Amino acid sequence: MSLGNVSGKIIHQFVIGGFDTLDRPLTVGIVILCIYLLVMLSNLANICFILHDKRLHKPMYLLICNLAVVDMLYSSSACPTMIGVLVAGDKAIAYVSCFIQMFVFHLGGVMEMFAISVMAFDRLIAISNPLRYQSILTNVRTLVLTGALWLVACAFVAVMPATVLSLPYCHSTLKYTFCDYSALVRATCVNPSYYFNMITIITFFLLFGTFCSICLSYIWIIFAMVKMSSKNDKRKMYSTCFSHLIVVVCYYVPLFVRTFSLHSNARIICLSLASAIPLMLNPVIYVLNTEEIIGFLKKMVKQNTSSIIPVN
Repeated sequence: MSLGNVSGKIIHQFVIGGFDTLDRPLTVGIVILCIYLLVMLSNLANICFILHDKRLHKPMYLLICNLAVVDMLYSSSACPTMIGVLVAGDKAIAYVSCFIQMFVFHLGGVMEMFAISVMAFDRLIAISNPLRYQSILTNVRTLVLTGALWLVACAFVAVMPATVLSLPYCHSTLKYTFCDYSALVRATCVNPSYYFNMITIITFFLLFGTFCSICLSYIWIIFAMVKMSSKNDKRKMYSTCFSHLIVVVCYYVPLFVRTFSLHSNARIICLSLASAIPLMLNPVIYVLNTEEIIGFLKKMVKQNTSSIIPVN
């Protein structure tokens, strides 16, 4: 890993070159733009619904708010750059901005795993200890747990800029669609194997660690549901877990799929859309499977309709 006498050049900005082989960049850019706007608006609406209604100030909904914040951060880290390249043709990104984008993007990815995992833990407590749920997982404990996860995620992700900041750079063109760890390492003058192996170990630990924790939580939940005698209770438990299971599938399946080698153009589209589509679906899934939020929306529509229609 010794750099020896390797010397690089001073880089003031990078050029995003990952879309250079794309046949219809404008079409892909417009699709990403539409998805990005939907991600931001839907997640923002979800947060507003929960904050507005005091009945939703519960641990489960606080975790949904946290997931919405993570989705917005994760999407905003990469989508604006890709949209700028594809739609406006602006391929340049400043050196410091590139490192900030890398940190925020990977922080969003790690926090997405943590947020989904802690939501599975929340469902586990609610189903296995329904009578003690409110005393075990209070709002204060939920906020403390969420804050701790953000700190742990920052600690993991801080390894990335710490390892590449001091490396010499030989290339200013990034053969990727935005600034992530792989793009910056491949732009350096050093052999990237050591750095890729190090991040692979961390990624493996986080990806399979969080996925296994979710699987174990649901195995425990299934055992708890089998012991239930009431079909009505089982139906309620199923409905509370269904939305979360969809979120797990929508996020982890693209992550596992991205590990396979694809044609360059297909891989670019997969990488671009996989970081946006699951984030767009999350708020929709929770709205459609949460009775309180649906009730709040119906109430708003009824109030707006009554204010528009004049009373005789």
